[in-house]
Amino acid sequence: MKIKVLIALLLMFTWTGFADMPKTGDTAPLFTGTDQEGKAFNLADHVGKKVILLYFYPKDFTGGCTKEACGFRDRTGELASSNVAVIGVSHDTVAEHKKFADEYKLNFTLVADPEGKIIALYDVKMPLLSMSKRVSFLIGTDGKIIHVTNALNPTAHFTEMKAAIEGLKK
Repeated sequence: MKIKVLIALLLMFTWTGFADMPKTGDTAPLFTGTDQEGKAFNLADHVGKKVILLYFYPKDFTGGCTKEACGFRDRTGELASSNVAVIGVSHDTVAEHKKFADEYKLNFTLVADPEGKIIALYDVKMPLLSMSKRVSFLIGTDGKIIHVTNALNPTAHFTEMKAAIEGLKK
């Protein structure tokens, strides 16, 4: 397993085949899934009502993913005042998302994608692993992608998304 993780990390740093990952200006792919409460979630029901900060992350309860989720949780008030809703997606199951959300008092939607269909739709799968890369998409009320952050460091996601949201106010 350690060799697979090492190879995956190496590929993450050298992989350049992101042609299919949505980029700024593209229409965000719509999807349906199940949230941490076991309820149906349909992205189309939210686009047009709020700006969506859709973030993909590798795994519940890991260091970077917990830091990222708690960072978004702690910024929810600021984001809500800018009409932004946060939605997280990973390969984890509904039950794993429920435990993660409960333990860290997450106040936003986590969509379970154990089969990786949403992750494939956004082309954010980590090579050789059943995990997503850490990628965030800011989706405008028109359904178009305003900004993409593709970085390992969760702090980069907070910083870049904050700047992109501030840019919407101008």
